[in-house]
Amino acid sequence: MTAAKYVGYLRVSTDRQGESGLGLEAQRAAIVRHINGNAEVLSWYTETETGKRNDRPELAEALDHCELTGATLVVATLDRLTRDRMFLEMVKRRSRAGFEFKCADMPDASAFVLGIMADVAEYELAKISQRTKAALAAAKARGVKLGNPRGAAPMAAGRAEGAIRAGERHRAKADSWAEKRRAAVNELVAGGIGSNNAIARELNGRMILTPRNGLWTATSVRRLRERLGI
Repeated sequence: MTAAKYVGYLRVSTDRQGESGLGLEAQRAAIVRHINGNAEVLSWYTETETGKRNDRPELAEALDHCELTGATLVVATLDRLTRDRMFLEMVKRRSRAGFEFKCADMPDASAFVLGIMADVAEYELAKISQRTKAALAAAKARGVKLGNPRGAAPMAAGRAEGAIRAGERHRAKADSWAEKRRAAVNELVAGGIGSNNAIARELNGRMILTPRNGLWTATSVRRLRERLGI
């Protein structure tokens, strides 16, 4: 059985805490106790937050690492994370990329917290739909003519334009996915590993996953190199 893989994410709130390490060792210890030696921590990412910036570069890198390797993101405590805009982005990325999330002080958080957030989002969408329908009904009762007066042609054009945009989004997503693997492939090629079979073995050894979360083959490496122009 393959051992579980984790990516640890630590965070402190001020520059002073970051410089002193206050709280970081306690978070790391909590995570280590949580996995209890039954898994491998591939890497640790430490965020030092200030009031001057809203981005979370370390969290973004941790998420990329999880996407690349299929590892589980683990934190010591949910704390303010549940009210963090970047945490919400993490939830969305988790659903798209398929990696898991664990919290040391709430072992069931992956099912409990994310489930509640999904329920809340679904509830809000339902309320928006209800308000929209009520507004349209009220407008119709006032004699407002609903729909596009130009008929079905604009709808057909809109569908065609939507299909084009969907294709562009798909290509952009594939390009973005490939770019995250460019550094690894360049490193291997620069190191004298030139065949697709050899690169596939190295990528599998580094636990970097394919788009379908499987193992690399010479064919999948060839397609990746073609997309990257390597």
